[in-house]
Amino acid sequence: MEPMKSKMNKMFSPATKFSVDGKGGPNVEDLEIRPGGMLVQKRNAEMNPSSVSIPTIKVRVKYGTLYHEIRINPQASFGELKKMLAEPTKLLHLDQKLIFKNKERDSKEYLDLARVKDGSKIVLEEDIVSRERRCVELLRNANAEKSSKSLAEINLEVDKLAGQVTALEATASTGGKVAETDVDNLTELLMMKLIKLDGIVAEGDLKLQRRLQVKRVQKYIGILDMLRYQSSKSSSNEAKIQLQKQENPIGHMSRDSKPVQKQRAPSKLEKSVRTIPAQQQPQKHSESVVVTTKWETFD
Repeated sequence: MEPMKSKMNKMFSPATKFSVDGKGGPNVEDLEIRPGGMLVQKRNAEMNPSSVSIPTIKVRVKYGTLYHEIRINPQASFGELKKMLAEPTKLLHLDQKLIFKNKERDSKEYLDLARVKDGSKIVLEEDIVSRERRCVELLRNANAEKSSKSLAEINLEVDKLAGQVTALEATASTGGKVAETDVDNLTELLMMKLIKLDGIVAEGDLKLQRRLQVKRVQKYIGILDMLRYQSSKSSSNEAKIQLQKQENPIGHMSRDSKPVQKQRAPSKLEKSVRTIPAQQQPQKHSESVVVTTKWETFD
């Protein structure tokens, strides 16, 4: 297939050139092909309307006791003028307030529509309300970022503790013995995480994440409390069994039985006392005692 450029050269060669006014046809260098396939004359800077320079105007901006002369396109907006004033005034464009003809102008409003002309005077003031609002927003964003970072750190720490709680729970479920010291240590660490969560200031989604994290920690603490109760109950039962073994090593005594006391034979003194009549025995709780026993005398 013959190249497009060679075709164009043949088409616009001197032998084939024609014109209505008798002049020569266009040169190949002055033509271009559009994406749709149309052959048109090349565009240049002189024919491009956007390349035509628009005259600028000079405005005088008063900030405090100083005047700043700014050259700007009259079709620009007041927001663009604020950005140009940020460097000479050292004032952020978000904290600027421009007043023209005793009226504060919006940043989206255009200079020409507001009838700003060459040599017009504009007053610049610091927008304290906007600055305070921006500072509050920056502080809120900083706090949100800090809270998000703290929640992420606590989440990782709780994940590690959750693995230990799960291991203790599995040991207890298989009949193994769980040390109370391990349960107490894990409970203390989880309580510290609750204290950290309580100190986090959060809003919106972060507040919901903190609430879910608190519920998660409380669930693990509840599991540890149950393990502690089971461990203490098991230890109490073992202590009772050990005590019973010590009291009855042979194993003849039942759990609720009481040891049977052997009856011994009464002594001679007890027999003699029993033979004394009731009348001769001293009465209890009496203030005076009357001795009625007759003693036998010896020569």
